[in-house]
Amino acid sequence: MKTIIPPWFVFHVPHDSQLIPSNIRSQFSLSEEELEDELLKMTDHHTLALFTRGVSKAQIVHSKISRLVVDVERFADDAQESMSKVGMGVIYTRTHNGGELRSSLNRTQRNDLLSKWYYPHHLALTQAVESSLQRYDKCLVIDCHSFPSMPLPYESNKLADRPEICIGTNTYHTPQKLSEKLIGYFSNQGLTVKQNTPFSDALVPMPFYLKDKRVSSVMIEVRRDIYLNENTALIKANHFESLSSSIREAIVECSSHIISQSKKS
Repeated sequence: MKTIIPPWFVFHVPHDSQLIPSNIRSQFSLSEEELEDELLKMTDHHTLALFTRGVSKAQIVHSKISRLVVDVERFADDAQESMSKVGMGVIYTRTHNGGELRSSLNRTQRNDLLSKWYYPHHLALTQAVESSLQRYDKCLVIDCHSFPSMPLPYESNKLADRPEICIGTNTYHTPQKLSEKLIGYFSNQGLTVKQNTPFSDALVPMPFYLKDKRVSSVMIEVRRDIYLNENTALIKANHFESLSSSIREAIVECSSHIISQSKKS
C-alpha cells in the first residue's frame, strides 16, 4: 500500500549533493583523488532518494551543491557555529581528518558563496514552511541525513557503538511524543535507535526558530552501512528500498495526530 505524504511535510536534504562547480574548484587544496575521497566520506549519499521517493517536489528543499562548498546546515555566522572551531563552519577550511581543504577566502569570495548558495537555500526553506503554515496552519520539517558507521576524526562523539537510526530533536520544536513514537517504530522494525546520539538537534528556519510552535522539526539520521557500501557509495538495492519505505511510513504514522495536538499547546 502506497504511503500518502501529508502536504504539510517539508523534507530538508542538505548534504546529498557532490557537486563542486568548476569555477570554484581552484579554491580547494586537494588533488582530484583526495577530493574524491573527501566527498565519499562527507556526503550523505542517496539521502534525497532514500527519504523523498514519491514526495512532491514542492515539499522538498535540497541543496544542489556539496557541503564542501557551503554547508547550508550551519549558521552563517561562525561566531554562532560550534563546528567552526574545527574548520567546518558554513564554509569549510578543513577536511574530515583536520587537513587543509581550501586556502583562506577573502571577504568577497566568502560573500559570493553565501549569496549564491546559502541564502537562496534558506529562503526556499523558509518559503516552503510559510506556505505550509498559510495553507494548513502547521508544518513538520524532516531533516534528512546519514552518517558513517565509524566516527570520523572531526566528530565530537567518538563512540564506536553507533545506532542504525539516530533521531535528532529540538526541545522547542520536536514534540516528545513524536520522538518517542519514531524510536518505537524503528525499534519494532528491528533497527537499533538512539535519540540525539551521535548527532543532535533538528533544523528550523530562523524566522520561526524558538518562536512558532506550529513549526515542528525532527532530524532522522541513517547509518550508511545499512543501505550502501561505504567504500563505493553504491546502494544495497533490497535494503535501500525497504528502508526508504519504512522511513516514510514511520514519519506519517507517528506524526499526524501528534503534530495536530502539539501546535495548540
